[in-house]
Amino acid sequence: MSDSLSVPKRRIAVQFILPGGASRDVAVFLSEAVPGGRPGGERLSDLLNGGTQFIPVVDAQTDGVTFVRCENLAVARVDAELEPIDGAEQFTIPTEHEVDIYLADGQKLSGLITYVLPDQHSRLLDFLNGSPLFFSLFQGERVALVNKRHVAYVETIRR
Repeated sequence: MSDSLSVPKRRIAVQFILPGGASRDVAVFLSEAVPGGRPGGERLSDLLNGGTQFIPVVDAQTDGVTFVRCENLAVARVDAELEPIDGAEQFTIPTEHEVDIYLADGQKLSGLITYVLPDQHSRLLDFLNGSPLFFSLFQGERVALVNKRHVAYVETIRR
């Protein structure tokens, strides 16, 4: 097969967390370019929310290939620089909520939900109901992509 038909990919490190809390360090392969020409290429969130049922990953310890069913992942963590805030390029001040997220299996995640939505639909409830299957929770230097199917409830933190 000709190299001109291959799609350039880059390898990124990801931590997958399964229901029950077991974690696995893997690498996934993301496209260098995406339709619409967004800078930075494909993101992990694009891959997880892209409608593909299974994605190939390489185990960080064994180098073995595994095919992971996206909907069964509870959380996928990646470096924050690889998952910038959606809509931030529009020079709009994002809405932010510090939250605790409780998963159905009892796991608790804390962080910041940040998004840009039109004023008339900018409540946290609007974001949670309208966001794709995996949404971003910013946790310092990392972003947790949280699968809504595994969320029991979200609490806002008041300081």
